[in-house]
Formats: sequence, structure tokens, C-alpha cells
Amino acid sequence: MSIKRALVSVSDKTGIVDFCRELSNLGVEIISTGGTSSLLSKEGIPVIGISDVTGFPEIMDGRVKTLHPAVHSGLLAVRDNEEHQKQMKDLGLDYIDLVVVNLYPFQETIAKPDVSYEDAIENIDIGGPTMLRSAAKNHAFVSVVVDANDYSQVLAEVREQGDTTLETRKQLAAKVFRHTASYDALISDYLSNVNGDPLPERYTVTYEKIQDLRYGENPHQQAAFYRKPLAPQGTLTTAEQLHGKELSYNNINDANAALQIVKEFEEPAVVAVKHMNPCGVGTGESIYQAYMKAYSADPTSIFGGIVAANRIIDADTAAKLSEIFLEIVLAPDFTEEALEILTKKKNIRLLRMGELSSAKERTSQFVVTSIDGGMVVQQSDVHSVDADDLQVVTDRDPSEEELKQLLFGWKVVKHVKSNAIVLASDNMTVGVGAGQMNRVGAAKIALEQAADKAKGAVLASDAFFPMGDTVELAAKHGITAIIQPGGSIKDEESIKAANENGIAMVFTGVRHFKH
Repeated sequence: MSIKRALVSVSDKTGIVDFCRELSNLGVEIISTGGTSSLLSKEGIPVIGISDVTGFPEIMDGRVKTLHPAVHSGLLAVRDNEEHQKQMKDLGLDYIDLVVVNLYPFQETIAKPDVSYEDAIENIDIGGPTMLRSAAKNHAFVSVVVDANDYSQVLAEVREQGDTTLETRKQLAAKVFRHTASYDALISDYLSNVNGDPLPERYTVTYEKIQDLRYGENPHQQAAFYRKPLAPQGTLTTAEQLHGKELSYNNINDANAALQIVKEFEEPAVVAVKHMNPCGVGTGESIYQAYMKAYSADPTSIFGGIVAANRIIDADTAAKLSEIFLEIVLAPDFTEEALEILTKKKNIRLLRMGELSSAKERTSQFVVTSIDGGMVVQQSDVHSVDADDLQVVTDRDPSEEELKQLLFGWKVVKHVKSNAIVLASDNMTVGVGAGQMNRVGAAKIALEQAADKAKGAVLASDAFFPMGDTVELAAKHGITAIIQPGGSIKDEESIKAANENGIAMVFTGVRHFKH
């Protein structure tokens, strides 16, 4: 076999002129459509118009041009099937040996903030995916290219042997079906959301690989990093790495956890994370103050951790960051002086995030979690509360300062693995109890970490207290105010314990379990 005829129709014309010129020089006839045909003709490359093949004009603004038996017979005919050969000859049809197609830019269209529904629909390609699928199905005989990165390999094999190898055609066919599946997933997702049905009977997702990772959570596990199409700015998938070696699987998860917490704050804030839990969170009038509080919250655990900031890192902050080993520092940006300081450390990774949206600006997306044999899907937890949302349930109201610290603690505890307790004072965490099997156990860890700093601090709990023991323990360590969802059948027991110990308690009415 050899490649004698190619059908070329591309929206993204990157590299197509050079590719087709070389094909033509190798004696391959080129059939083309619309804008691709015009471009190739203008460049002096011989082209056969699609209407010359089909005997039918392109109609309906180009919607109907390749959906024709003369095209798909040439793609789908089984070349060693005598009946297929006879039918092709009797009907005067010719084979098509190579298809080069990429699709209408649906993703780029719906990414436009002012895109209309009509524009989105018009950019759903029909003829392109149909040709791709026909050629890919018949890859035993037909080569199909959907990615400009494959042009050079195809040309090299055609130069050498007149055709691609079967192994190459299998690989190209697999890429086609991945591509069309992704394309259809984007369309179905768009239409489902337009119709207000984000959790339909069939849930399809598609992601683009950013990079292969050295390994997963442990060295014996394979892993890769993927980005969701149309991923918003200010996420790890759109970050620019300025310094350091490639991110690892664990780096990515920890950095994402830090990023989600720091987005909770509008004032200057810094978050330090280890193993996807915050070990220190601080806010201040400057990013330097915020970092010093985050560091002071737990100077031991921050070592080897991930630090996220919601303001530009300046030289003074960079100097302090450089005093300890950190895996990653991520921030909207870094000053030149800060970069000069931090890039002297070979093993630190620096990520420029660009502008970060605050929690109030974020819209709820859907989170996919794999389980054995399937997955579960839920809305992301972007719920936040203000002072006006709180219900005071004790005899004593929290003071203005206590209220400020309660809201601070609530923003943090939302992102701590359940069961979770966070202690806060002076706009910083002083104790964090994470991932415990019972709530009093989480409180014990947080209080032990806080030590003397617990006196006068406030306590935040991600879920209600099933009994009064956590309140009693908090009171023994000097906690003055508590924020929790409420809703337990034993709420009165907790309220009574708070009143007996002079603790102010407020309910949010919202739970923040995090598994």
C-alpha cells in the first residue's frame, strides 16, 4: 500500500502548508475544502476541491460538504475485500488514504465571556468528527492525523516507505478517538449546564495532560497532571513555575489545598500546609506580617511545607521565607528582589499564580472523586458566612474581637480534614486538630499544640458537638468563644456547658465535613 490521496480540512492551520507541500512533492493528491483549499491554492499547492470529488456543491454555509458517499466510501472501504473493491470500481469511486482534519474551535468559542448560545452551536463540527471516525475505524488501511505534532512522523514514514506503519496508524487512530471523545464531552457539558442539568444521567469529563509526573503518592505509583479545559486563572493548572524542579503528585495536592485556603481571605494572608492540612494560617496588614504569624503558628510543621500567599511576595518576606526549607511558595507574583533572594535556593519551587479570586467571587464547580469501580461527583464547597449569618445561642454574646477571630477560624476549619478543630487568636491559628475519629480527640490535639496560647483563644469546629465534652475540655484550657454549625440533638448540652463556663457560642447552620 501507499498513500496516493489525502483529504485535508483544518480549522487550526498551524504547519499545514509545509506539510501539504511536502505531501504534494511526494506525489500525493490533495483534496481540500473551504478555507483550507483556498490557503493551499494561494501557496501554490495543487488542490482538488471537495465538490470535484462529490459532484455536489458545498451548501448551507459549508455545513454540508463532506457528508457524502464519495468521501466516506473512500475512507471506509476495506481494501482487501473483493466486494468492496468491486463496488468502488462499479461506482467510479476512489480511495482516500490519508485524512488530516482538526475541528471547529468549540472550546475557544465557549471560552469567550460574551459568547452567545447561537455562536456556540454554530461551532459544533459535524463533518470533521465524522471523517475522523470513519478514517480511524478503518486504520488498517487509512492514516488519520488530528494533531499537527504528528505531521513530521507521518512525513518521515511516507518518505521512507510510501505509507505509515500499522503501528503508527493504530496510535493515530487511538488519538483520534480520544480527541473526538474530548470534543463531545465539552459539548455535552456545555449543553447540560445551559439546560440547568449539571448532574445528568451520563457524566462525561475530559482533561488535557500538562505533564507526566515522576511518580504518584508513592514511588511505585504512576501519575500524570491534567488540566480541565477552560480552567480559570488563579489555579494550579494555569500557574507559571518560575523556579525549581517539576512538581510532584504530593506537591500538587498540597499546593492546591494551600491555595483554596488562602483564597478565603481578602486581607493579606499566608497559609502553610503539610499533607493537605494547614499547619499555620495568618493575616496581617502586610504579607510580611501575615507570613510571620503563619510561621509562628507552628514553626516545626512548616519546615518542608507549602506556603501560599494572596499578595505579591516582597524582599522582606522572601528573606524570611529563605531562612527555612520550603517545598513551594506560590503567590500572585514576586518582586524582582524577592526572586533574586529565593532563586538562590535550588530546591524551592516558585509558582506565579496571577490574580487570585476571593472565596466570595468563586462560583461552585463540580468535584470528581474516584472510588473503586466508579466515582462520586459533588459541588465544590464555596459557602462562606458573615457576622450577620451567625446565631448566638449562649447567654453571652461574643465580643467584637472574639467575633473577628471566630470568623477567621471558620474560614480555616472548612479546609481541615474532618473531624477538625481550629483554635485562633490574633488573626492566626494557634492549634489545629485534623482527621481524628472523634471530635474531642481533634480538640485535644489542637489544645495540646496551642499550649498557653489557648487561653483567650476561640475554637472553630467543622461539625456539631454530639455532646458537651468538647466544650468542657475547651473551657479547661481557657477558650472564650466557640463557632460550630449546631444541629445536634444534644445542642442544649453544649450550650449549657458553654453558659456554665462563660463561653460565647455561635451557630452557623452550615457543616463543613472534608474527607
